Amino acid sequence: MTLRAEAPPATTEIPRFTRAERWVHRTTGLLMGVCVVTAAVLYIPEFAQLVGRRELVVRVHEWAGLALPVPVLAGLASRAFRADLRHLNRFGPHDRRWLRAALRRDKRRLSRPAAKFNAGQKIYAAWIAGATLVMVGTGLLMWFTHLTPIMWRTSATFVHDWLALTIGVVLAGHIGMALGDPEARRGMRTGSVTREWAQREHRLWRP
Repeated sequence: MTLRAEAPPATTEIPRFTRAERWVHRTTGLLMGVCVVTAAVLYIPEFAQLVGRRELVVRVHEWAGLALPVPVLAGLASRAFRADLRHLNRFGPHDRRWLRAALRRDKRRLSRPAAKFNAGQKIYAAWIAGATLVMVGTGLLMWFTHLTPIMWRTSATFVHDWLALTIGVVLAGHIGMALGDPEARRGMRTGSVTREWAQREHRLWRP
């Protein structure tokens, strides 16, 4: 008598992000990408010569930068998005434990407890939000030059340029982390993740 092998249990999927949350992330990422690419064209001579049309590039850069806060502001209409903002804004004992493990380069999962978002994601979200506001503010000072003293414009240009470079480095790290976690990318792309991944990477999360 031949015994039939039992089929492995189907992978259980759980919702992680709603359509509104994914729209906010994608639109913000697109605008940020436009800002980074146009900034590179404006400040790297080789790119500037390749593209040309500097005045058009400047206008695209300005309007993309001005629009950066819009997706987040529109996302506030979503209850799920507001709930995620509350999660990102809370830093608990488990987050401090996660950070201590990260500083010690301790990669054991049990030493890095996380709820829906880990401590690194919370710090990144807070930093990029603050950096975006500073970039918009300094960009406006550079755009409307007739409204401010020259000292303000000079300072704004200095802060804008160096912060832009820092944002480029941080975004590269963010993209690198995402490339190393296909399941996290799938969660942002489709809105769902496997329960196994959630229990492994975010064991304190209760969806």
